[in-house]
Amino acid sequence: MTLHPIDWIIITLYVVGCLSAGLWMRRFIRGVDDFTIAGREVHVNLGIASLAATELGLVTVMYTAQLGYEKGFAGAIIGVIMAIAFLVVGQTGFVIEPLRNAGVMTIPELFEKRFSRRVRWLTGVFVALGGLLNMGIFLRLGGDFLVHATGMPPTWLESVMTILLALVLLYTVLGGMLSVLVTDYLQFLVVGVGIVVTSVLVILNIGWSHLVEGLQSAWTVSAATGGKAAHPFNPAHPSNFGWGYLIWQFVFQLAVVTTWQTTITRVLAMKDSRSAKQMYRRVSFYFVGRFLLPGLWGAAAFVYFNQKGGLPAGLDTSTAMPRYLSEVLPAGMLGLIVAAMIAAEMSTVSGYMLTWATVIYNDIITPCLKRPLSNKGQLFLTRSILFGIAAFLLFYGLWYKMPGNAWDYLAVTGNIYLASVFSLLIAGLYWPRANSTGAYAALILGAIGPLTFLVVNAVVAKEHQIAPEVAGASSFALAFLGMIVGSLVTRAPLKQPIPSPA
Repeated sequence: MTLHPIDWIIITLYVVGCLSAGLWMRRFIRGVDDFTIAGREVHVNLGIASLAATELGLVTVMYTAQLGYEKGFAGAIIGVIMAIAFLVVGQTGFVIEPLRNAGVMTIPELFEKRFSRRVRWLTGVFVALGGLLNMGIFLRLGGDFLVHATGMPPTWLESVMTILLALVLLYTVLGGMLSVLVTDYLQFLVVGVGIVVTSVLVILNIGWSHLVEGLQSAWTVSAATGGKAAHPFNPAHPSNFGWGYLIWQFVFQLAVVTTWQTTITRVLAMKDSRSAKQMYRRVSFYFVGRFLLPGLWGAAAFVYFNQKGGLPAGLDTSTAMPRYLSEVLPAGMLGLIVAAMIAAEMSTVSGYMLTWATVIYNDIITPCLKRPLSNKGQLFLTRSILFGIAAFLLFYGLWYKMPGNAWDYLAVTGNIYLASVFSLLIAGLYWPRANSTGAYAALILGAIGPLTFLVVNAVVAKEHQIAPEVAGASSFALAFLGMIVGSLVTRAPLKQPIPSPA
């Protein structure tokens, strides 16, 4: 074990404090609205902290560091694109303003008002499917970090995953969104301090000029010898992402900030649409740092291990960063960053679990009930769904092996519903001719590319696998084509944009 007693004290104090705060909030739960969307009383600053904390999980640190290891500083372009998308939507109110004004709890609920109950149900199925598959690798990557950063035996990984999940499940099941918001705020502070301080120590350890020279030298050698290393500074270079991938990411990130349910949950929990837009504008630039700083750790790990002749046995591009930190961070600081990463894992897993549980309860099960459940029945059902999601995460995380790197997996699984729901939202909110036939076509066609990617790439050799940008771009193209053609070939009464609730 690489942890010192001071590290264990820091980690223990944080986990106990966070758990206590989350459990304390259970006393304010009066009904399912409080449990899932905090009674729609979230203010801007708390919304920013909660959104930032939920969208900066340990899985985020792992995949951004992997991008930094494989692509150098060019990997941070994804964060720049995401920041631009948040800023544009926050400035214009595109999608999120009419969505918040509609007074719904989830996006599929909006589609019942605009299209039909069956469209709502089918959307809920695809949203839950894409969300759960996307979330399926969170525990595995979180366990990988903790094992390699602390020096735990690899055989402990499954136990670590189980303990982390149990802690998150405890306060999420009891306190719902109120517990998630409070713990997110604490985690936002701890993670922010931990990431900034660690980044400074990494630069001091490896040296800025040495880092840049090491990345450039490795690229030059690789290019001269016919290697496959990506250009560390130019994301559009053919050896790196390329323009096709970046164009897909621009569309993908615009869909993320307007349809990704964990993000939209914060929008729907805000006091009003004005606060939601303000939250988006203020949080936008945070996403540049979210990709850049952990990416810096990955790039430093590449230079560090490259100087030693390559990765040690048992490491790969995703686990190189935590091993690097365990070797260069001093006692106390290592405990702080491990506590910060546990904070990041807990905030993201809790927020995502509650989000998908809300979709399953509100949009898949509720439309099938003959009569509404009591308030206690609604809470019991939502909490039972949380237990089911936890079981899925535990077993899926143990056996599934990703095709390619973590970011590509997350982007493509998100596309299972992002493309189709994005097309439904735009058409439903801004195109009076959109109808249920177009919605069905968009939902089904939009999922073909990502599901094909997951199945094919899991069974074929690497050289024959489908490129993520092909699966992602085809998903958007087919979804919009399905919506347009399906709506035009079927006659239906024109519908105006959904009005705000009285």
